Amino acid sequence: MILEKEQTLNASLLMNELKQANKKMREVVKSIDFISSQANLLALNSAIEAARAGEAGRGFSVVANEIKRFSEQSKQANETSYELIQNIQEKANEIIAVRTADLAFDTIDKIDRNLFERNCDVQAWATFNEIRDCLRQESETNRVNATKFMKQIVDIYEVYFDMFVANNDGIVLAAGIDQELVGSDVSKKEWFKKTMDIKDVYVTDMYYSDSMKGHTVAYSCPVRDEKGVLLGVFTTRFNWNFIYDIIDAVKLNEGSELFVINNKGIVIGSRDRKGVLHNNLSSTRAVRKLMNGETYGYTVENQYGKEKIVAFCRTKGYNAYKGKEWSVIVSETIS
Repeated sequence: MILEKEQTLNASLLMNELKQANKKMREVVKSIDFISSQANLLALNSAIEAARAGEAGRGFSVVANEIKRFSEQSKQANETSYELIQNIQEKANEIIAVRTADLAFDTIDKIDRNLFERNCDVQAWATFNEIRDCLRQESETNRVNATKFMKQIVDIYEVYFDMFVANNDGIVLAAGIDQELVGSDVSKKEWFKKTMDIKDVYVTDMYYSDSMKGHTVAYSCPVRDEKGVLLGVFTTRFNWNFIYDIIDAVKLNEGSELFVINNKGIVIGSRDRKGVLHNNLSSTRAVRKLMNGETYGYTVENQYGKEKIVAFCRTKGYNAYKGKEWSVIVSETIS
């Protein structure tokens, strides 16, 4: 019963059912149109035979004229029905398209809100004394305190793989989980260089981390003392798998597809978990529209012999988090 209720709440599913019923109506109209044509032919033949019969066929001629009139009326009614059916099909497609575009919008908005929290986390934790003291004065005591602090955070906030601190030279002084990172040189890493360069929070694109053994996003924040002097960088590693909680909650029809892509069109998340960091969707008209500056909408495209509505929405960020120009693509089959 619960499954049936969920299905009835799926607007796209209902629209597709309406379209299938509409197709059946079209077949019925075709049958009526055929019958009308046959009746018209019968009326014509009857009129010819009535003319041959002369006076004796006059009564039959009246019947033939009535059949012809009925046939013409049926044809006119059929033409009107065809127009109505076509209009219903188009409106159903429009409703599916708008609903699909809204799904794309809602999904990227939920992802933005989640990542906004991660953005706030790194800024807040970078101000804690355990982090500052570890960078302010390198000692075993400060390293242990920072390690305990970060491990406790990771244990509580399950969305993180790990977090660690690096001094101004890019040497990792403490880590919450992976102690093999301690002492390593990260000065050449993008996240460290960017954070030190802009002296503000820097967020990487989604990537696969060998050290984390999973897909992650790095959030890095400068650590400053009470006077604003730069001490180093505090950085976290978000577990990208938690984004799938959002993706999997989206109500889609069987056979529909959902992708999260970066600003180059590369898949960084997909409903079926396939093609991540490999597949590039920039060949689709929907993604080309995104790359040309459109932020929300849909296209109707033919993919593998099937007509599909491909909706898209680009991140607009959330509050102070500006986003990474990622987008969500939702594809619904309409024929």
